[in-house]
Amino acid sequence: MAQKNNLQFSIREYGPSDEHVVMSLFRDGVIEHVYPAFFKALSHPDHVGVALSICMAGYVLGGSSYFQALLFGSAWAGLLYYCCHEIYQGYLTRRLSTDLSDIRANYLENPDNGFWVAEVDVDGQPKVVGMVAVKGERAAEEEERFEEWNGGATGGGSELVQDAGDGSFGELSHMVVVFPWRRKNLASQLTRKALDFCEERGYGRLVLDGSSPQTAAIALYQKFGFVQTSSHSITHANRWISKLARINVMRMEKHI
Repeated sequence: MAQKNNLQFSIREYGPSDEHVVMSLFRDGVIEHVYPAFFKALSHPDHVGVALSICMAGYVLGGSSYFQALLFGSAWAGLLYYCCHEIYQGYLTRRLSTDLSDIRANYLENPDNGFWVAEVDVDGQPKVVGMVAVKGERAAEEEERFEEWNGGATGGGSELVQDAGDGSFGELSHMVVVFPWRRKNLASQLTRKALDFCEERGYGRLVLDGSSPQTAAIALYQKFGFVQTSSHSITHANRWISKLARINVMRMEKHI
């Protein structure tokens, strides 16, 4: 398909030779969210108040020392950065040790799953510049996860959609586009590939999880008709780390 600036992307199934570049893309794609999350947490009104109080305490305890005030404030900022980094690094580690530990077995050998990479011609050589994956799921698994978010209670939150047939649906993940190739319609092509796969498999909907700092990705999904169905702040990390990071995980879905 022709693209802006005469670029032409090719989306194909993942192959064994793509392992190194895919792992690199995934790491970079996850860790790049740390700084946006950090700045968002740092600018939160509650955290601004805490920062001013800590700076004032440093100023007073240091005997009217501006350096001490700056030092105390920097320590607070460092704590927020650590919390944000811990959440994304933990997510990265968990995914590398689970479904991404063997992409062929977890995706390609299962007809209900799919994993694709996007290539572009650079100086006559194909270069992988993006990727996306879809995993088939059952409604019962989503319900268990929903109950976990709500402390075991199904009431008081967003209602789960009942899927037709066998209750299966697709879950989109690992959407990454290399920075220089963004804003060239590639992310839209990868999203469309995932939707087409779900339609072929007979899934009634496609769902995904995105974190609140991923504003560009969320805007893209909304453009495709995805709507937010639930939100939570539960992560693998200590609850105080999650609380300080102020990162919300939003579940979005689109009916097919």
